[in-house]
Parts: sequence; C-alpha cells; structure tokens
Amino acid sequence: MRVNHTSNLGFPRMGQHRQLKFALEKYWRGQAGESELLTTASNLRKEHWQLQVEAGISVPPSNDFSLYDHVLDMAATLGAVPQRFGSANGPVTLSTYFAMARGSQQAPALEMTKWFDTNYHYVVPEFESGMNLALRSIKPVDEYLEARALGIQTRPVILGPVSFVLLGKPTAESILRKSVLQAILPLYTDLLGQLRTAGAEWVQIDEPCLCLDLDDESRSFYRDAFATLKGPPGLPKFMLTTYFATIGDNLDLALGLQADGLHLDLVRAPQQIDALIAKKPTLSQISLGLVDGRNVWRTDLIIALSKIENAVKAWGKDRIIVAPSCSLLHSPVDLDLETEFDPEIRGWMAFAKQKLQEISTLAKGIDGRQEISKALATSDAFTAWRKQSPRIHKADVEKRILAVTEAMASRKNPYPHRREKQTGALALPKLPTTTIGSFPQTAEVRKMRAAFRAGKIDQQAYDRFIEEETARCIRFQEEVGLDVLVHGEFERNDMVEYFGEQLEGFVFSENGWVQSYGSRCVKPPIIYGDVSRPHAMTVRWSKFAQSVTRQFVKGMLTGPVTILQWSFVRDDQPRSQTCKQIALALRDEVADLEAAGIKIIQIDEPAIREGLPLRRADRPEYLKWSVNAFRLASSGAKDETQIHTHMCYSEFNAMLESIVAMDADVISMECSRSRMELLDAFHRVRYPNEIGPGVYDIHSPRVPGKKEIEDLLEKALEVLSPEQLWVNPDCGLKTRGWPEVRAALSNMVDTAKKLRGILFTADAP
Repeated sequence: MRVNHTSNLGFPRMGQHRQLKFALEKYWRGQAGESELLTTASNLRKEHWQLQVEAGISVPPSNDFSLYDHVLDMAATLGAVPQRFGSANGPVTLSTYFAMARGSQQAPALEMTKWFDTNYHYVVPEFESGMNLALRSIKPVDEYLEARALGIQTRPVILGPVSFVLLGKPTAESILRKSVLQAILPLYTDLLGQLRTAGAEWVQIDEPCLCLDLDDESRSFYRDAFATLKGPPGLPKFMLTTYFATIGDNLDLALGLQADGLHLDLVRAPQQIDALIAKKPTLSQISLGLVDGRNVWRTDLIIALSKIENAVKAWGKDRIIVAPSCSLLHSPVDLDLETEFDPEIRGWMAFAKQKLQEISTLAKGIDGRQEISKALATSDAFTAWRKQSPRIHKADVEKRILAVTEAMASRKNPYPHRREKQTGALALPKLPTTTIGSFPQTAEVRKMRAAFRAGKIDQQAYDRFIEEETARCIRFQEEVGLDVLVHGEFERNDMVEYFGEQLEGFVFSENGWVQSYGSRCVKPPIIYGDVSRPHAMTVRWSKFAQSVTRQFVKGMLTGPVTILQWSFVRDDQPRSQTCKQIALALRDEVADLEAAGIKIIQIDEPAIREGLPLRRADRPEYLKWSVNAFRLASSGAKDETQIHTHMCYSEFNAMLESIVAMDADVISMECSRSRMELLDAFHRVRYPNEIGPGVYDIHSPRVPGKKEIEDLLEKALEVLSPEQLWVNPDCGLKTRGWPEVRAALSNMVDTAKKLRGILFTADAP
C-alpha cells in the first residue's frame, strides 16, 4: 500500500460564512451561553475536517482550531495565566480565557502583536514570578479524539516549546526564559504522551522561530528541549514545522533535533530545498510547502512539480509529503462562493479549498507527470494567460514610475523648520488630544451600507445618512473636548478595502474573509495589476467634516505599505514596485486634501513593521523601499501641513532608525498594553519629532480610569519632553460602542487637561 503524500498545516477557523465570529460576539454580548458557542465550534471543526478529507488530504490537522488564538490556547494549556486573572488552579474557564485575550474591567488584557510578518495578531504569553505552570487543558487530545470519532485520523498541531517561550514575555528581569522552558518541558512530554495513548502517530510541532536569526542561548534552548522530548519512549513521531522564511543557517540545528519529519516553506524560500538535499538527512518524511498559504494565486503546477521531482530523486517517493507553505489560516475559504469576480481574473486564483485540491493534484504527480497531465496543461494555460493579459500592465503607470526622482521623497524643509510653521498655523494647545481615526460602526451604519450596496437606497439617500453621522461625530468630539478631530470614517468598510475600491488594479471578493485577531475578520483587496488613482478618494468627506466645525479635522489616509501588506498582492513583479505605484496615488490624494483646505493629514502605516523580513540580512532592502514609499506619498505636502502616521501592535526596536527616517511630523502608536515600554527605545534613539503613545487599549471593552491614564502619561513624560507628547487611544474606535467611547475619551481628555495645567501653568484653566 502506497504511503499518503498529502497533508495540511492548518485551516481557516471562522467558517466560510464567519460562523465563529458571529457566535463569539453573540456570546460576548451575553445573548448566548457557553454550550451554544461550543456547539458552533464543534460543527465547524467537523465541517473542516470532512472538507479536507474530501479534497484528498490524507492527514488533516487537528488542534489548529481556536476560539481566539492558538498561542493563547497554548498558554491556557500550560497554565501560563497571570495572577491578575485569578483561576490559579484547575482548568482555565472560558471567562478567564477571554479576559486574558480581551481584558476585563478588573484586569487589562495580555499584549497582542503580529504573528511574524502576517496581519494575524497573537496574544503574547506573560511569564511572571510564582506562575503556577501545570497542564490545565488537554485541548489537543480532546480535538484529536473528536476527529477520530468521526473516522478521521488527524495530525495534531502544537506550538513548539521553544517558539512558545521565545514569543512570550517575562514580566521581570529576574524571570529567565530558560527557567520557563525547563518548567514547561515536562508538561509537553505529558501532553505528547497522552496524544500517543489516544492514537496519534504523528504530531506537528510548529517551531517557526527556527526561521529567525537565533542567538546562542536560543539555539541551546532547541537542543535541550528536543533532547528532553525525544527521550521518553512511546511518544508520537514529530513533524518539525517551519514557515514564513528560510531555515537558513539553522538547518544543521533543526536536523540535529532528531525529529522524524521536517517541513519547509518552499514558497517564501524555494532555495532551501537544495540545501536540504545536500545534507542527505535520514528523515522519514520531508514535507514540501509548495502551495502558497498566504496568497490567492493559483499554483504554477509545473514549477511545483519540478521541485517534487528533484526531491523524489534525492529521497524516493515514499518519504515525500506535499503541503501548503504554512497554515491556510491566512487564506480565504472558498473561491466557489465568489459569484461576482471577473471570469478572467477569477481564473488566476485559488482560495483555501482550491489550494487543498492543488496539493492533492501535486501529490498524484509524484508517480509521474502523466498522472496529472491534464491538470498541468490547464495550469500552464492559466499561467500564460495571466502573463499576457493587457489588463495587468499600464503604460501610463510605468511612465510615471520612471519619472520619480530622489527629491520627490523628501519634504521641502527639515522637521524643526516645519514645526515652527505648523505651530503658527495650527496654534494647538500643549498635550493636544485626538483619536486615531474611526468611530463606532454601529449596526445602523452597517445596515445602511448594505442597503446602498444592494440598491435599496440611492446615492443621495446614502450620502445624506453619512453626512448626518459625520456631523453627529464632530459634535460628539467637540463635546468631549478633543483638540484635533476626525470625520469618523462612516463611509469606509475597511481602512484598506475602501481605498482599493477606488484604485485601478484592484478586485474584491464577496466572502474572502480572513482572521486578523479574535473575532475580527478582514477581507483583503486583491491587487492583480498596475495601480493608479482615477479620482480623489477622501476629499469629499474630509471637506464636509471640516465645513461643520472650526476645529481642525484630520484627513485620513491608509499608507502605501499598509495597503500593500493588507492586500493579496500580485506575485509577477517585486512588491516594492507595486508599493511605489500605490505611493504615487496617495501623493496625489495628499495634494487634493491640501487644496481642499485640510491642514492635518494622517497617513497610517500600522503594517510597516509587519512587512519587515524575518532575517536581518534581508531587511535593509525592505526598509529602504518601504520608507521611501511613505516619504513619496507624504513629501509633496507643504511645510505648514502636519503629517501624522499611526502604527500599532508590533515590535519596532528593529527598525527605529527607519521610523525616524519616515520623517512624519507626528507618530502615534499602541503603547497601553505594554505600559509605555516601547517609548524607551524611542528615547534611546532621541526621536526628534512628536509622539502620541496610546493611553488606552481599544481592543478591550474596558473603560480606563483617569488615574490609569495619568500613570501612563507620566511614564511617557519620563522619556519624552512635554512638547513632544500627544494624547490619544491606541488605535481606531471602529469596533467599540458609543457609551464606552464617550466614557474613555472623557477620561482621556480630562486627564490631559489636568496634566496640561500642571506642566504649563499659562495653559491652565
């Protein structure tokens, strides 16, 4: 009997119609009980396992499902529950689990940050003194048995112990990661033993940190951890899984861990298969990540099959496994749900369900090209069709790119000169208060947008509604006492999709949702061709908002790197080229906003850190083109025009010099969950411009008290001058409710005024 050649590393959790999202939010609102939520989750797991088996995946994963986040799941499994959440012993309850993720009025949530270079956010485990680490859940065992009861043999997925420790955060210098690792290894051994007893022959151990530049201590963590895990008899076989970058100089380390199988991401780093072949490893399985788990384009089956053929020559047929490059968590579920796509562009794409079919097809090719000759011919035809399509390349866009000069990426004068001009033009108070952009998207807003899109109301009625909401939002901000206002973004469905809908070179799915964090889903635009701006995108609503107030209203744009990162990007030219095209479109928008009388323009770049390559050697090139793209978009502005940018939920230490080089007049960022820790790094580089560190966490439903906000601002003032400091939330307020927004912003403004009166007596009330 021939061995099975197909596997999958993970499947989207939300469901093709976002069933989990709606079940979670219903549960959080108190409109459904725990049993209803868990039933929805169970039904989704069953549906996904069956779908994968029907697609030809012989080894689907289990324990890839999560109610919020897989890293949080591992923290709950290991008992890494900070004391502020209580529940010191016994299983972690759902209320504790969600409090860790979202916070409560009594306890701030754990930090969130980006999962490597994706737009998925993971919950950062905290390691604190006295933490009662113990196996407090057997979720991986339970879900394995759940699949087995359906007659489906799965390969459980577990985040590996070293990546768990490296991705977590000690809360004090006295807490050593090595000690945490030593404490959890017996728990991993126990869990793996229970999985083997339950019948699991293989376990997928995800160690994505093997694709990072590791120091000597981290390398020793790997050697010690896997020596411990491979010691006891009777454990499952390990498929050591890496993704998102090359394993590079960690290949010898990985092979020395004595795992039974190794998975490599051959989409992000196709060259590493040659390095592995040269090592002639004695692995019993080699998993080839040949189908892109992070984009929507069809796999070129001929290119992928050539890699399989080289692997077969090196190892024979029986050791080869065909798989996606990474978990399909980052892909939309099913292209078959898309009924409005242009047929030509649709033919170039594959979503998660179709990617499973590609995996199955490629695995059949292990027995020879003749087995899949028809599929190869079809793939070749689509590839050729896409390359020659006149819809992709535009001569006028290419001409404009060639005309870009170095001078276009610099403001006319340096920041000190601009600050003087802006101080005179804007006359803002010290410690100015503002928000990041969006305000609550209520059910009524969503209902009216849906009605407009469905043709149930006309453009005039919809515009009148948006005008009323915008004017109401302006009045609200004036009443609360904010200094710099925003228009609320009620006309926008998403900060990237909104712009993509108005730019050439983009298409949009109806159901192409992917999880960003928790229940938050996004529907990334798809960039298929050259990008240009046929008309102004934001001027109408910024101009209207400014017309109903005497205070300054920020023009709100999403930056070129974030539009790039949060889209599915064409893969037929360098990403830097596509980003430059977007930057030129935004440069035109900045000019139009200025001409309309907008004095402050915010160009958000929350994803610029996300795009930073995982390997240090690859970073300089990225930082050069990404920073230049932001500067190209913003540098046409006059000295008097104040340019803001916003960043959130990322570690910025690795690119601080580049953030300085972006030369925004004001940068705002997430800081509350880390209690202003990030500002130490900005202080070390003597960041010269103005900063708005977020003073409350908008991803949590809790309302921060004035004392809490005051403490954070005082921490900020330990490393920033009062003249540098702005006061704002962590991020936009789109997902929050109006009552909590009023309470939180009132506390924020009152606290800023109190400190303003203390620090600047001339400004005191």
